[in-house]
Amino acid sequence: MKNSIIAIVGMCGVGKSVASEILEDKGYKKIYFGGVTMEKLQEEGLEINPENERMMRERLRKELGMGAFAKILLPRIREYLKGGNTVLDGLYSWDELKILKDEFGDDLTVIAVIADKKIRYERLSKREIRPFTKEEAIKRDLTEIENIAKAGPIAYADYYIDNNSDLESYKNRLNTILEMIGGK
Repeated sequence: MKNSIIAIVGMCGVGKSVASEILEDKGYKKIYFGGVTMEKLQEEGLEINPENERMMRERLRKELGMGAFAKILLPRIREYLKGGNTVLDGLYSWDELKILKDEFGDDLTVIAVIADKKIRYERLSKREIRPFTKEEAIKRDLTEIENIAKAGPIAYADYYIDNNSDLESYKNRLNTILEMIGGK
């Protein structure tokens, strides 16, 4: 059976990392798109905070285009895919999706995780790693929608997980999706 890629998309705080962790537990190798930002900040000796993260994301896209993260990660994705199924945590822009669809075609499945803003903002405020205030979360949402074209991959996803409920419902929906795509 051919190896496949699942890209998890969604706004900040919806629970993309939860799906990625579940898939990792099933043997998928994970590539975290946000990790590119962190790696670049560390390379330059800059503090990891919402302002620097936004600056780096926008700078990379200005230099490499809106498909920057897919371009940077494409060699890693190809390599991981040779060894097994791969999950992409946090694909961001429409251009990134187009690059990956051109490269991998039907071997790429996009799952969007969605949740109400109020729930997302509450989760983000309680997050252990990189918590956001409501104001920071709103600013990030608007920046990602206006400057990064994040809505396209969410709107055009193959499947959706509604994450307004409990973890068990979330896992059940993800497992149903995996069954529908043939256990990829």
